Amino acid sequence: METSVLNTNSLAFIALCNEYCAAIEHVQQSDRDSFVKSMLRLLPRLYISANDLDVQVVDEDEAYLESSLEEDYYESVRRGIENIMGPDDVYLEVFEEDMKYSDTPIAASISEGLADIFQVLYNFVNMVKEMPQQYIPLAIVAVRDDFHSYWSQILCNLLRPLNNLSHNPEEEF
Repeated sequence: METSVLNTNSLAFIALCNEYCAAIEHVQQSDRDSFVKSMLRLLPRLYISANDLDVQVVDEDEAYLESSLEEDYYESVRRGIENIMGPDDVYLEVFEEDMKYSDTPIAASISEGLADIFQVLYNFVNMVKEMPQQYIPLAIVAVRDDFHSYWSQILCNLLRPLNNLSHNPEEEF
């Protein structure tokens, strides 16, 4: 019997990424409130799980995420989220690098943020499905590094407007 090279956290993270991708891909089968609740359940778990990934590989320079998501599919997913969010898709972002140089608020999009995270996780899940098990730690290192440098901030930024929609549905933001 072959032993797994993946620890429990890594396996749970892969399953969670798959669950997130499925929720995003099936957004059109949901209503806004259910979708928001689903994202508020998944995003914090993704953050904790990605933050706790502890995988060691011999050569981290070989860790990368191969792009398999086509631009048209990304755009259709983004539009699907935008449609379900309606006018609540746009929110004011305070954690934007350009904000310190601007006198005007900077608008951000829930649909674009969720689709950006989807793109990373979709590529990761597709790589994991297709690669031999002994190489999966390289993909995990790549997604972990990408989390730290890129999508962790997007994820955190999305929680505020989604939380507001869930708990203060009458307020505008």
